[in-house]
Amino acid sequence: MNGAFAVLKRELRGYFLTPVAYVFIVIFLISANWLAFGVGFLYERGQADLSPFFTFHPWLFLFLVPALSMRLWAEERKSGSIELLMTLPLKAWQAVLGKFLAAWLFTALAITLTFPIWITINYLGAPDNGAILAGYVGSILMAGGFLAVGSCLSAGTKNQVIAFILSVIVCFVLLAAGYQFVLDAFSAWLPPIVVDGIASLGFLTHFEDISKGVIDLRDIVYFGLLIGACLYANTLVLSIKQAD
Repeated sequence: MNGAFAVLKRELRGYFLTPVAYVFIVIFLISANWLAFGVGFLYERGQADLSPFFTFHPWLFLFLVPALSMRLWAEERKSGSIELLMTLPLKAWQAVLGKFLAAWLFTALAITLTFPIWITINYLGAPDNGAILAGYVGSILMAGGFLAVGSCLSAGTKNQVIAFILSVIVCFVLLAAGYQFVLDAFSAWLPPIVVDGIASLGFLTHFEDISKGVIDLRDIVYFGLLIGACLYANTLVLSIKQAD
């Protein structure tokens, strides 16, 4: 893991040497709070919970996380620095894991910086802090899933815009798979077991359970398998591109 840790430190340092990190964090914090208070009416509801806050996280991640992940490999390939990276005593999986963990830690930091809203809700009432903590865990896991998908797609192109668009499309499909109207469309011509399988692939199906304070092992396994599969595919894509 030494190689992956070295890449992690390099990438994490790189975020804060450019305006990217600060712009991302500011946009995320402003958007998350505006959606919670301005659209979700967190204060007007008169309930001591953060449901409106977490409800909008999937849609924030749908655009903000691909904007972060699109540069992970597309920029390296376009500038040619990927050739230098691959000449180092590193295996492809170490580079993939290091880059992913750096982006995930950075995103987790941005999510954690919303803690003032948690303090505010405790000041206004007596919330279930265990459920709120679970919501943060679910949010970080879902962000990891988005990042893994985006990283894999970024490895397949030199164009960051294409990587961004592809990531948004794929992540939107994964989000939409959890909505009832999508499942109803499939249930008209597919057997129930297949429809249940489609529902189980959706981000929302697993995230909503965790955000309500119900941490099910199946939800953790889902995000773990999704991240693992995408990182494995990312490694394969890099190996194919390197061979070409």
